[in-house]
Amino acid sequence: MSIKDWSAEDRPREKLLRRGSAALTDAELLAIFLRTGSPGKSAVDLARELLADFGSLNALLGADQQHFCQGKGLGEATYAQLQAVLEMARRHFKEALQRGNALTSPEITRSYLSAQLRGYSYEVFACLFLDNQHRVIQLDELFRGTIDGASVYPREVAKQALRHNAAAVIFAHNHPSGISEPSQADKLITEKLKQALALFDIRVLDHFIIGDGQPYSFAEHGLL
Repeated sequence: MSIKDWSAEDRPREKLLRRGSAALTDAELLAIFLRTGSPGKSAVDLARELLADFGSLNALLGADQQHFCQGKGLGEATYAQLQAVLEMARRHFKEALQRGNALTSPEITRSYLSAQLRGYSYEVFACLFLDNQHRVIQLDELFRGTIDGASVYPREVAKQALRHNAAAVIFAHNHPSGISEPSQADKLITEKLKQALALFDIRVLDHFIIGDGQPYSFAEHGLL
């Protein structure tokens, strides 16, 4: 059955306009992006198949061009369109965060860091440098590693913080596995970084782990 034959309250586009984007499933959101299905399949059916093939929405969005274009009903035009959407989202969150305060805009901060780090197939450790009013100075990706982890050096983090004349920092790194719970190594390096930066009166406000779903906050879990 075609989506246009569904009841109005079940159609993804109408559902989004009536209830907001958060009310939609991953398949429904992807169906709106795809716009059309394939012979004998609605856009929602195709979206569900793609999510099953790739494993998750995150994996599909983070796929490289070759892997993405191998998906059913996908191609270079769709890949280019997706990359443009993702880049617009990154720039939107960056601009919104630069206008405000990283502590009074926690959801924007999470969204911005997620947009920057979620698509990598290997670990990336980044630092959001802030001024004394907690406004964004710069986001730097400082270390890259394999899927098993990244080596993080407190001395290099301190050097970058001093170079930016930062008064505070927020750390973030991704877990390609999708599991956002911190490892013991994550906790240890966070404490080392906190101690190193304290020597220069630079505060560590939070450390986010980006996986599938909501990013994990060290501050919210009492780990800072």
